[in-house]
Amino acid sequence: MSANIVWLFAFVGIYWAYCLYWGVRGAQRSRTSADYFVAGRSIGMWVFVLAATATSFSGWTFIGHPGKIFTDGLPYAFASFYALTIPFTGVLFLRRQWVLGRAFSYITPGEMYSDYYGGGAIRLLTVLVAFLFSAPYLGVQLRASGDLFEVLTNGKISVEVGMFALSAVVVLYVAAGGLRSVAYVDCMQCVLLALGIVILGVIAIRFVGGWPGFTDGLADHVRGHLDAAQRLAASTDPDDAEKLRKLVTPDGYSSHVALPGVIQTVKSGGDAVGGVWTGMMCMTYMFALMGIQASPAFSMWAFSNRSSRPFRWQQVVASSIVIGIILFTFTIFQGFGGHILIADGTLESSSHTKLVPQLIHLLSDGAPWLVGLLAVCALAAMQSTGAAYMSTFSGMVTRDLYRHFLSRDASDAAQKFCGRFFVVLVTVAALVVAATNTQAIVMLGGLAVAYGFQMYPALMGLCYFPRLSRSGVVAGLVCGLIAVTLTDKTTSWFASLGLPWGAYPLTIHSAGWGILCNVGAAVIFSLVLPDRADRQEHKLRRHRFIQDVSGIDPSRRWAVPVAWVLTVIWFLVGFGPFAVVGNTLFSDPNTPAEWGPFGLPSLWIWQLCMLVFGIFVMWFLAFHVGLSKPIPPERVEQVHRAHFPDETDPIP
Repeated sequence: MSANIVWLFAFVGIYWAYCLYWGVRGAQRSRTSADYFVAGRSIGMWVFVLAATATSFSGWTFIGHPGKIFTDGLPYAFASFYALTIPFTGVLFLRRQWVLGRAFSYITPGEMYSDYYGGGAIRLLTVLVAFLFSAPYLGVQLRASGDLFEVLTNGKISVEVGMFALSAVVVLYVAAGGLRSVAYVDCMQCVLLALGIVILGVIAIRFVGGWPGFTDGLADHVRGHLDAAQRLAASTDPDDAEKLRKLVTPDGYSSHVALPGVIQTVKSGGDAVGGVWTGMMCMTYMFALMGIQASPAFSMWAFSNRSSRPFRWQQVVASSIVIGIILFTFTIFQGFGGHILIADGTLESSSHTKLVPQLIHLLSDGAPWLVGLLAVCALAAMQSTGAAYMSTFSGMVTRDLYRHFLSRDASDAAQKFCGRFFVVLVTVAALVVAATNTQAIVMLGGLAVAYGFQMYPALMGLCYFPRLSRSGVVAGLVCGLIAVTLTDKTTSWFASLGLPWGAYPLTIHSAGWGILCNVGAAVIFSLVLPDRADRQEHKLRRHRFIQDVSGIDPSRRWAVPVAWVLTVIWFLVGFGPFAVVGNTLFSDPNTPAEWGPFGLPSLWIWQLCMLVFGIFVMWFLAFHVGLSKPIPPERVEQVHRAHFPDETDPIP
């Protein structure tokens, strides 16, 4: 057995032992269903900061993100803005959900939505969204783990064996200890995820000959792109014409260093000129990623916190600053470094799923111990999200289906048993997805989060707009889920229905089409079918309570319109349709001799500038405006008793 495999199994064994240890500890402390499903509402500040960050950025960030930069270039690198847009959702909703969960003892979001809107339809749809989110998203992680094991063991461990090995360990510690075990394991996983991305970026820079080798190699790569485009343009072969569409944008720039426009009309089954990542695609893909913290799973993360203190530190510091800087530097080093290493013969041809495992494999001869460490970093990234969604989905099925519809008097022991059963069930569903879907893992994950994003109108109604009625929210959610399914690339089976559009019509992501249909239906149905007077008064009481507890300080209300303006500018200009100005603002993307400073193409400089602006916007919203300002738990209890003196149940 090679030293590489020995170190691989040594580090993986230590890591899995750590995971199982916390599974046992969590099982010992999970005496009630609330202990098991929301960690007894006792998760502390830094546990949440690290765990929520690990849950937000997963195996697709570690494996798939550099791989898509490798295949699609800097236009796809705009996806790195999800380091900011994911917690942007948290800024809007997490604190208010925490207030409601603490005041009314919610364990699942289905309980919260059903209590607020009334009826069982929203409860069932919430569970459906959780399943549509969890199965593909978990499948992404399992598939990536199998690819990793296969490459690092030179094929001795197949993709399927790798998937089953990862899923077995995750199932054991999640089923045993519930969300508490997930949270404490996620703390280490967050550190390993960030550390692994940084190390791999450094490795890429080292193997290409340092920074001069990287910038020179990137310039050569762009020149090679343009030379290939010239040769293809002179060809009369129809296949060459199709290849040419992928190499250059409509303006004649290399598709790896320039956005292919604001928006494009694409025929069904065809490809956009210069790639799919137009300004509209980038912005609506960010909508999809905002679905991570809008998903039902993150509502349960909100309920599990001891206080609201961690929210702004996770949103601004851990996610926006730390992960944001890492993604806009080290993942791009990996992506473009792959092309340079292929050009000089260090790597064989690669793909979006194989690039990162191949970079790790470069260390097999010189530092096999580092191969083992990086393998653990990758596994940690994959498990961090999968474990959280397994745990929260099982809680929703148990509480919102089994307990609510079948056994209202179910004991804590019965609920925990049911939760463990559904951990296994959702894992099996995810394995089926992983084994049968061959799409890029980031695009499969994009489908999952697009479903999660469809919870936005329900959350907006819950937290801000009481006039959105139950009928409106339910109709909107149904329409949004259907629209996502009919416009996403990974649900290509819909092409057999003879529909006139292809995947991502007008280069708008399925999340964009989904939310357009969702909001339209929600508004129309709310106007036509408003809530009854008693239900509307029930909702208004909740809103008066939320406003009293978590409303913006009167001295800061002047900043609200400023915050809206800054946010809209950031979305439209930073990574949306107007981001095309970044193609040429600082230099000609087709003339590497003019690139600067530091030999960077114009679009990369634009992305770094907008990262800084985005961090400011996030700080302004969370800290200055106060959308994530901490609220003392005692304040929630005091205001709750003042607004609801007729409710005598104690606040946990």
